[in-house]
Amino acid sequence: MNDLADLLTPEGRALLDEVRGTAPADELAVATRLRREHPAGLVSAALGQARLRQRAAAKFGAEDAERMFFTPNGVEQSTRASVATYRAECFQALGVRSVADLCCGIGGDAIAFARAGIRVLAVDRDPATAAVARANADALGLAGLIEVREADVTEVDTAGYDAVFVDPARRGGRGRIFDPEAYSPPLSWAVSAASKAPLGVLKIAPGIPHEAIPAEAEAEWISDRGDVKEAVLWFGAGRTPGARRATLLPSLAGIWASPDIMLPDPQVRPVGRYLYEPDGAVIRAHLVAEVAEELDGGLVDATIAYITADELRPTPYATPYEITDQLPFNVKKLKALLREREVGILTVKKRGSAVEPEELRKKVKPQGPGSATVFLTRVAGAPTMLVGHPA
Repeated sequence: MNDLADLLTPEGRALLDEVRGTAPADELAVATRLRREHPAGLVSAALGQARLRQRAAAKFGAEDAERMFFTPNGVEQSTRASVATYRAECFQALGVRSVADLCCGIGGDAIAFARAGIRVLAVDRDPATAAVARANADALGLAGLIEVREADVTEVDTAGYDAVFVDPARRGGRGRIFDPEAYSPPLSWAVSAASKAPLGVLKIAPGIPHEAIPAEAEAEWISDRGDVKEAVLWFGAGRTPGARRATLLPSLAGIWASPDIMLPDPQVRPVGRYLYEPDGAVIRAHLVAEVAEELDGGLVDATIAYITADELRPTPYATPYEITDQLPFNVKKLKALLREREVGILTVKKRGSAVEPEELRKKVKPQGPGSATVFLTRVAGAPTMLVGHPA
């Protein structure tokens, strides 16, 4: 907090401007020079903040990141701006005009809500984190819409707000927390808080077991450019209890199934001409069957989320590959095939295989102008290599 207070002074802000974009290799020389005219602690704080801003640019965009303030945990755990913006637009479309953002962190979601014109009560119990959230609201010109409160979220009265958004801490001193009841606050409390609001939304880990999801919630998994970023539970506001949804950004493509129309697992069938790799959000949402039906395809193995089909059909929910070869797992045979095809650019994907892609790449030593993709997987239970290329 002292570092932040110092950085908010005119001298601190000037230093932040001066160290902007400093490369790691230049930090020592820059620090040595600046310490001749500024306190050593302030120089270290400015360089540390510059480093965090460079990391945060991937989540928040360079323009916002250069104006915001961060903590190491804040950069790691905050919501990606594209995801926060999507959610804020959903709130806006539902007519939400005020939201209690509980466990707000450094304010990533609060910023998106405010930019959508929604009044925000942002709450975090950590004094340093709350101070950073307050500084970010001010830095981005959103202080008029964001009230930051340092408090225990379990003691905050959210009555009168159109929506409650809860983002429990899912990391502890030993790293990621997998037990939902070990979240801070626990999942059961967060569900209770979300359920009491006209609209309640609860952010959870994407890998949460489906049996841990409350029956009264609609669950949504969100990916951004193919990477699964988060899962959320929606309560109220016309959502369907027990439904599952996968949303793909930036296209906003979405696939959904309610409890009464969910399909059984697809049939296993021989590998056809095309292999489809479903988006991670589709897999996490257990909606592979819905995509397989759309593609008139089946699975290569009952336990593997690869869809195979004889026809190429466009879909936003899976990436297609044309398969040219199917081999039992045999490194020597694969090496000979790649040498014959003069493959030097090799992409290795795996699902259901213990072999590491880099380990395989070193063994086959690809050389040549050609390119190929090899899938290490199982086909009808047997370890298999499928070779092909993007369709």
